[in-house]
Amino acid sequence: METLKSCAGDGDGLPVSSVAGKKKITVQQLGFGLLVLAVWYIVYKQLLPFSHFFSYTLLGLDRGSHLGEAIQFFVYDSPKVMMLLTLIVFIVGMIRSFFTQERTRKFLAGKRETGGNVMAALLGIVTPFCSCSAVPLFLGFVQAGVPLGVTFSFLIAAPMVNEIAVVLLYGLLGWKVAAIYLTTGLLIAMVAGWFIGRLKLEHLIEDWVQELRAGEAVVIEEDLGWSDRIDHGKEAVRDIVGKVWIYVLAGIGVGALIHGYVPEAFMASVMGKDAWWSVPVAVVVGIPMYSNAAGIVPVVEALLGKGAALGTVLAFMMSVIALSLPEMVILRKVLKPGLIAVFIAVVGCGILFTGFLFNLII
Repeated sequence: METLKSCAGDGDGLPVSSVAGKKKITVQQLGFGLLVLAVWYIVYKQLLPFSHFFSYTLLGLDRGSHLGEAIQFFVYDSPKVMMLLTLIVFIVGMIRSFFTQERTRKFLAGKRETGGNVMAALLGIVTPFCSCSAVPLFLGFVQAGVPLGVTFSFLIAAPMVNEIAVVLLYGLLGWKVAAIYLTTGLLIAMVAGWFIGRLKLEHLIEDWVQELRAGEAVVIEEDLGWSDRIDHGKEAVRDIVGKVWIYVLAGIGVGALIHGYVPEAFMASVMGKDAWWSVPVAVVVGIPMYSNAAGIVPVVEALLGKGAALGTVLAFMMSVIALSLPEMVILRKVLKPGLIAVFIAVVGCGILFTGFLFNLII
C-alpha cells in the first residue's frame, strides 16, 4: 500500500515528491522575502540621515539655503518614493493575479445600480487599469450587460483611487491624508457613476458600441500557485516601475524646486484657504496635465509643505489622475461628445466639492 500511495501522488496527478518540492520552494521564497523586506526597512530608515549627510556634509551646502533644501529633498525623496513604489507594485501585482479583467466583468454583469456602483468602485482599486485599457474595458462591460452608471464608477475609481496613490500618500504624508483621499475618491466614483446612471444617457454611446449584444464572457481560469503569483509581482515591477520611473523623478524634481525656492507666503496666497478661486483653478490646470499617481504625489508633498491648502492640493491631484486629457481622447472612440462632457462635469463637480469641503473643515 505504501508503494501504491507513493506512486499515485496527491490525487491531482502530481507525485507526492513533486508537491513536497513545491512546498519547500515556497517556504524558501517566503524566508527570502522576509529577509529582503528586513533589508528594505533598514535601508528605508537610513534615507533621511543620508540625505542630510550628502547635502550638508558631503556637498557642504548651507542648511536652510534654497539650493540645499532642494538638493536634500530630491536626494531623500527619490530613493524613498522608488522603494515604496517597488514594494507596493510587487505586492499588488501578486494580489492582482486574483483579479483579472474578465473576472471583474463577469462579477459586475447583472449588478443593479447603487449596489453595483459601490462594488465597481471598490473593485477599481485592485483591478489592473490604465488609460490605454479604458476602451477594451468599456466594450467588455457593455457586452456583459453592466449598467452604464456602474461602468463609470469603475472607470473613475480605477485610475484615481489606485493603490499606488494611497500607499505613497501614506508613506509621504501620513495615514490621515491617505484615508481622506481614499474615502473621497471612492465617494466621487460611487456618486458620479450613480448620477450618470440616473440620467439614462445610453443613447450617447457610439452606435457601433450599442450594437454589441450581451453575452457570456469566456473566462479561462488559471490554476496559479504562489510561485506564479510571485512571478506576477516581479513582472508588475518590471512593467510599471520600468515605465513610470522617469515621471517619478520628474515629479520629485518639480517638488524639489517648489520645496527649495517657492516662498511659503507666496504659496499660501495662491493655493491657501483664503484664495477661494484656487480650487477651480487647480482643477482646470490639472485636467490637461498627464501624470500618474507616482509622479504627482511628490509634487503634492511639496505643495502641502509650502502651505498650500489640503483641499486645493487634493483637487489638483484628482483632476490630474481622473480627468486627464489623454483618457478623454481615448474614451472618445466609444462615447459621444455629450457623454464625455457630462462625465467631466459630474466628476469635476465632485472634485470641486471635495476641495472646498476640506478647505473649509481642515
